[in-house]
Amino acid sequence: MKIIFIIISSILALISPLIYAKAIFKGEAKPHRTTRLILLIISSLATLSLFAQKDTVAIWLAGVSTLQSILIFILSIKYGMGGWSKADLFCLVVACFGIVLWQTTKNPSLALYASIIADFIGMIPTLTKTFRFPETEVWLFYALDMCAAFLNLFAVKSFVVQQFSYPLYLIIVNLLMVIFALRHKKN
Repeated sequence: MKIIFIIISSILALISPLIYAKAIFKGEAKPHRTTRLILLIISSLATLSLFAQKDTVAIWLAGVSTLQSILIFILSIKYGMGGWSKADLFCLVVACFGIVLWQTTKNPSLALYASIIADFIGMIPTLTKTFRFPETEVWLFYALDMCAAFLNLFAVKSFVVQQFSYPLYLIIVNLLMVIFALRHKKN
């Protein structure tokens, strides 16, 4: 049964960037360049790390996230927003520090939490942009990613903090993005 959750989770995570790319081309979404660069670095390193650990559950979501990150980062270069403000550069530096900490630690739990913190710091420019300009994001993209992470929780082999903390983080950050993006629908 767990394999079903992995498959559905991966399919949702593969569909969501297609919806987002379509919205970008239509001018309905403007990804934040700094966030997209940070997420590309983090998802690539996470996938490599999970592969090295022979993880058979989270690697699928991480691998799909890497493919998603490549596509969206490339589109953000031409169609995105931001990237060079002082706040953006600060988040980039702090996230890179978290990435270095994650990659250099010998403690897998510390590495996991450093990667989640780096990811969140990388999301701050997009969260801020979406809060200020909700019309620049498409809620469905984040809702699908949230559902993918939720389903991934059901595939976790054992409920220890290290196993479910990353999918739980993804649920929370994507829920925030859905809430912020839907704010413009009420106006």
